[in-house]
Amino acid sequence: MSTQDKTKVCIIGAGAIGGYLGVRLANSGAQVSVLARGQTLQAIQARGWILEEGKERLVAQVRASDNAAALGPQDIIILTVKAHALQDVAGMVPALCHAGTIVIPAINGIPWWFTQGLDNSEAPAQQLPTQLKALDPSGVIADAIDPGRIMGCVVYPSCYSPEPGVSHHSSGNRLVLGEISGHADQSNQDRLDRVVALFNAAGLAAEKTSAIRSAVWEKLLGNACFNPVSMLTGSQTDLMIDDPAIYRLFVALMDEVIAVGAALGIAVSVTPQQRLAVTRKLGAVKTSMLQDTEAGRPVEIEAILGAFVELAASLHMATPIAGTIYALARMRAQTFGLLKQ
Repeated sequence: MSTQDKTKVCIIGAGAIGGYLGVRLANSGAQVSVLARGQTLQAIQARGWILEEGKERLVAQVRASDNAAALGPQDIIILTVKAHALQDVAGMVPALCHAGTIVIPAINGIPWWFTQGLDNSEAPAQQLPTQLKALDPSGVIADAIDPGRIMGCVVYPSCYSPEPGVSHHSSGNRLVLGEISGHADQSNQDRLDRVVALFNAAGLAAEKTSAIRSAVWEKLLGNACFNPVSMLTGSQTDLMIDDPAIYRLFVALMDEVIAVGAALGIAVSVTPQQRLAVTRKLGAVKTSMLQDTEAGRPVEIEAILGAFVELAASLHMATPIAGTIYALARMRAQTFGLLKQ
């Protein structure tokens, strides 16, 4: 029996990314279970968990429940709910843990753990909020999930869910994983290697990094622009990038993101122009925030931009462009009932 066969993995959140990771891992031999509810739970229990990739349709038979205690302790827990739903599911995590359980938040934007243990001489710890109000205002998530269990993750695959219990993978399979402590010991490095190997065996392009916050920031560079502006304009990425005024706006906003990152001791490896060129090559991409807006679902404005504005304010750094876009996008979300309080 391989290590893959012995590894117990629980996915919390049976949406687009959850299905992509869950079906892949289950079909590679991992013992996968999923916490779901409603129509999604019923669909998975009745016909299995389905992943569409091109013309291929993969089906995985997994344990599915709406009760964490019924699934028992897991080796790895992957959180694939939207960032604003984390407070609702965090309380399920302890029932799924044994002493060595790893928790991997596979979420968009800045994660709630971002400032925990951040060690940087230019941004002393006392200046930074250990608890970001935009993400975890009452500390529910931090109280439920031991930071020592957390393994950071940045997710690049593009997926959507055409119906309950079905995920469609459109493009990309890159995952970046890293320990969130800057002082990880050998045991942390060993568990990181095991998780990367597990994911790669499932056909995912997993890679490890010693600078997970830099990986988070590099993805944020694009998300902070494309997501909220697409919600405000209703436009796909190619149309926004091709508009000269929006292009200049994006460059200026990315400059703000890069400057705040530098104050945190976080560097990114691309310029705004290079980042925009990469996205433009993908063609007409409809961002996750635009998809959620059109479907009438809550949007991740706080994780993608609100937390950034909060971090910048804690450093006494002016971010007028990010602040303006955040205020407008948040008001639009609130007006149309898309802001989860």
